[in-house]
Amino acid sequence: TDLRPLDILSEAVPAGGLARGMRVFQVQGVRGFQLSASRPRALGFPASRLFIHCDRFPEEFSIIVTLRVLRVPAKRNEYIFTLMVEESPSVLVGLRYAPDKLHFLFWSQERAGGWQTRVTFPNVSLSDNQWHTLILAVSGQSFSLTVDCSTPKDVVVETPFPASLSVRRASFYLGNRRRRKGVFTGLLRQLVLLPGADATPRICHAMNFKVAALSVPSVLQDVPAKPVSNEVLKYPYETDMKVTLGARPRCSKQEKAQFWFNASRRGLYLCNGSTWLSMLEVQHRLDYVEEYQNLVTNSESMGIEVFTIPKVGLFAAMANRITPPGSAIYRWTDGKFVHYQNIPTYQAQSWKYFTIGKKIFLAVANFEQNERGQEFSVIYKWSRRKAKFITYQRITTHSARDWEAFVIEGEAFLAVVNHREGNNHNIDSVIYRWNPRTGLFETNQTIPTSGAYDWEFFTIGPYSFLAVANTFNGTSTKIYSHIYIWLSGSFQLFQSILTFGAADWEVFHIGDRVFLAVANSHSYDSGMPAPSNFYAINSSIYELNITAQMFVKFQDLLTYSALDWEFFSVGGDSFLVVANSFDGFTFSVNSIIYRWQGYEGFVAAHHLPTVGCRDWEAFHTAEGSYLFYSSAKEPLSKVLKLKTT
Repeated sequence: TDLRPLDILSEAVPAGGLARGMRVFQVQGVRGFQLSASRPRALGFPASRLFIHCDRFPEEFSIIVTLRVLRVPAKRNEYIFTLMVEESPSVLVGLRYAPDKLHFLFWSQERAGGWQTRVTFPNVSLSDNQWHTLILAVSGQSFSLTVDCSTPKDVVVETPFPASLSVRRASFYLGNRRRRKGVFTGLLRQLVLLPGADATPRICHAMNFKVAALSVPSVLQDVPAKPVSNEVLKYPYETDMKVTLGARPRCSKQEKAQFWFNASRRGLYLCNGSTWLSMLEVQHRLDYVEEYQNLVTNSESMGIEVFTIPKVGLFAAMANRITPPGSAIYRWTDGKFVHYQNIPTYQAQSWKYFTIGKKIFLAVANFEQNERGQEFSVIYKWSRRKAKFITYQRITTHSARDWEAFVIEGEAFLAVVNHREGNNHNIDSVIYRWNPRTGLFETNQTIPTSGAYDWEFFTIGPYSFLAVANTFNGTSTKIYSHIYIWLSGSFQLFQSILTFGAADWEVFHIGDRVFLAVANSHSYDSGMPAPSNFYAINSSIYELNITAQMFVKFQDLLTYSALDWEFFSVGGDSFLVVANSFDGFTFSVNSIIYRWQGYEGFVAAHHLPTVGCRDWEAFHTAEGSYLFYSSAKEPLSKVLKLKTT
């Protein structure tokens, strides 16, 4: 039965004010109650105020909680709420949090003398100073916990929740069990009891799952942009915001959640624990693009990976074609990229930077065999002592084109694109899973691919996706590329899209909209008449249609053997730049920057002369924003600076 929500938190807040022992704090733009341990009984109210017509607790229900948990010491339990009879120390119903565990408590009165049952959900990590929304659904012996609309954790116990639990002479207590010990020390924003229903569908349609709301006290809701009168704020609240002025300060875990005001750029920035994120600044607009640095490379470059090593600096790894000398890593020094390290590679196609805990890795996709006739792609690990990358793990690959690193449900994965084995393009590409015990990547799943070029991992809400760009099946480039979805521990086919020599997928968000762009490189079919131009073909942008649960074509753009898309933003504007590599006659082809124009879609804004353009990377420094492109036809790559107004 779809009954009305019972707002426990709002019931504890007196009309026109706050209960004694309550304070309102705002953190990360969201408000919540901080509860005092000094007067636990003041944070209670009779259950009869909620259960007006019946003094029985519902047999089936959901409890919805939105909270922000501080770091809880080991062996300590904190109560989120309890329901207790006045003359008894026993908890009729309660929810408490321990480090990495959530316990749901209930009293079964069917047994002689009564019986306390505890349902434990392990591996529930909430102590990260972030907001989280929990949905606990109860039905008989089945208990299900959903955190931030992720995959539910289901528990079945021997003792069912009682069918007739009396709440006569019982009271609800917020953040305590009527004692000072075990008081909840975090912030509480939402506490709702929904009888007779699983609240998950009602909560998990929101965009921000961590603060999704079914019912929130008015004192915690957003203040109107314009006050309705000249009266002062009705509900004062506190915030832990700290603002630093002057030169760019350090941003580390110690400075997390602190603000920095940059007077020269008139911008306000927030430290997320590693980098300063722009919160408010004068919006710049892209005016034009200028040549900034000509970087002479070891040989032609098939790809670029730009990355930052914390406390070390900004780097760029070039995937160079010729061995020796192999591929080079450059470091950003005094506003330019300067050679830093050479690594032996074998017709390298791409690099992928990723981290696992405190470990820093860089994986190269090698296309050819080494001097001993062995075909390996290699994972390198950053040595803090030597301040360079050293060999960590070799993995057998077949004309590897690309690596993709990602994390699902706390586990690290690494996927390789195998392009061909000999003349056979229809082979398996492989997904590897990190084994924390051995410290190595191990085969987890194989996926059939056809001359594949690229993996692209992305998430939408609680769902994880992996898209492969299939290029050639041995006879045609007009083949399907596939999007896979992670379900029940493996990737399963979600959608197939017809592509033409697909070389790259690029996922990006504009507002609440999700897009996926494919770079089509050429149109060839051995069984069909040759087109007038194999290389002048449309590349396409697809948009996620949530109703249809699939990507649908949004826009076609004429490209010339497109090999890469790169999405970037300047101020409030969004852009896509395409790597046009060959028009059928010359490798000297303009690559195009497209500006997002809303209803018009993407419109060509800047034409950039390039030679055999293979890859684009956008990056930012304190001095400005840049585009970096690699050339597959000459040992020269270029850094371009985005000039703004």
